[in-house]
Amino acid sequence: MSATGLDVARHMADAAVAFLDSLDEHQRSLAAWSFPSDEERHRWFYTPTDHGGLPLSAMRPAQQRLAMRFVSTGLSRPAYVTVSTIIGLDNVLDELEGWTVEFDRERGRDPGLYYLRVFGDPGDQGPWSWRFGGHHVSINHVVVDGDVKASTPIFLGADPASSPLLGPHPLRPLAGAEDLARELVHALDPGQRMSAVLSPVAPLDIVGSNRPHVADGDVPLALIDVWRTPFHGELGDRMRSTQERAVRAARLRDEHLDAVRFTTRPKGVPAAALDDGQRELLRAVLDVYVRRIPDDLADAEAAKYAGSRIGDLHFAWAGGIEQGEPHYYRIQGPHLLVEYDNTQRSVNHVHSVWRDPTGDFGDDVLARHYREASSGHGHS
Repeated sequence: MSATGLDVARHMADAAVAFLDSLDEHQRSLAAWSFPSDEERHRWFYTPTDHGGLPLSAMRPAQQRLAMRFVSTGLSRPAYVTVSTIIGLDNVLDELEGWTVEFDRERGRDPGLYYLRVFGDPGDQGPWSWRFGGHHVSINHVVVDGDVKASTPIFLGADPASSPLLGPHPLRPLAGAEDLARELVHALDPGQRMSAVLSPVAPLDIVGSNRPHVADGDVPLALIDVWRTPFHGELGDRMRSTQERAVRAARLRDEHLDAVRFTTRPKGVPAAALDDGQRELLRAVLDVYVRRIPDDLADAEAAKYAGSRIGDLHFAWAGGIEQGEPHYYRIQGPHLLVEYDNTQRSVNHVHSVWRDPTGDFGDDVLARHYREASSGHGHS
C-alpha cells in the first residue's frame, strides 16, 4: 500500500459518505449499488446517454455541492477545472445546435445529466468503487484495502474543442493533449515518422470506443452503438446516415481501419528509438493523461515510465499532422493505452481516454484480492 493512495482513498471515502448520507431513499436507490455489480460497473459511456446513477439534475443544490466535492477527490485541480469546463460546454453546444431537442429527452444537451454512482460501502473495509459520467466525461476509481488501486478508464472530451472567448485566446480544454502530441510528431525524423504514422486517414473515433475491455482486432464502434439504450426509428436512421456521411467525407476505407486496428502488440514508433528530446515530449504528452488524477496518485503512475522504462512505450499517429487536419494518436505499452481523436465537427470535437487494457476497473487487483482472501492471506 502507498501512503499517498491511502490518503486519497480516505478523502474519497469521507466525501462519499457525506454525499450518500444527504440522499433520500429514492435518490439512494440510484446512487448506491452493491459491490461488485460487475456488469453495471464495467459500463461506461462518453455520449449524452444515461450513464447510470443519480444525475445532478435530481439533486438539491446542497447535494450537488457534496457530489462535486466528492468528484474533486478523484481529480487533480487542473482536471477538476477541465471537467467543470466540459460540463459547461453542453450549454455552448446547445446554442451551436440551435437549441434542438434530441436523444428522446426534454433537453438534448443538458449539463444536469451527469451521473454519480457508488458501488459498495465507502465507510466499510471492503472493496468499493465509484463512477461519475456524462457527455464527454467518465471517471472511475476502485478502492481495495483502503487504497486507491485503479483509476481507469478516465475519459475527457470536448465539443466544441475550441470556442471563442472575449480577447485573443480561445477556450480549449484539451489543448495540451493535442498540441504536445503534434509537437512530438513534427519532431520525428522521416524514418521515425514512417513508423509512427499508421494511416493517412484518421478513424472517426477512438479505437477502443467504450468497450469494457479492449481486445485484439478492435476498431471504433459505430456512433449508434456507443449508447446505453439502442436507438430505433427516425433517430436511429439519422444516426446511421450521419455516420455514413462522415465516412464518405473522410474517405475512410477498410485499409485505414485495419491500420489502426488495436493489437496487444503495440504499433507505431517505439520510445526506445527516440532521442532524449523526443522522449521528453512523449513524457509530456503522457503527463497530460496521468495528471488527470490526484497528484500523489499521478506521481506513482508517472514513476512507472520514469527513466529508461519509457522505452517500453510506442507512439502511433493517423491522419494529417498539421493543425486543422483530422487526426488520431495513441500511446501504448504495458498496462497503458492512451487514445486521442479529433475528426468530428470539422476537426473541433475531441475524444481522449487513458486506459489499462489488463486492469481497467481494477479487475487485476480485485482478482488478486479475492484469491488471497479465499486462501486466508487477505489483508487486515
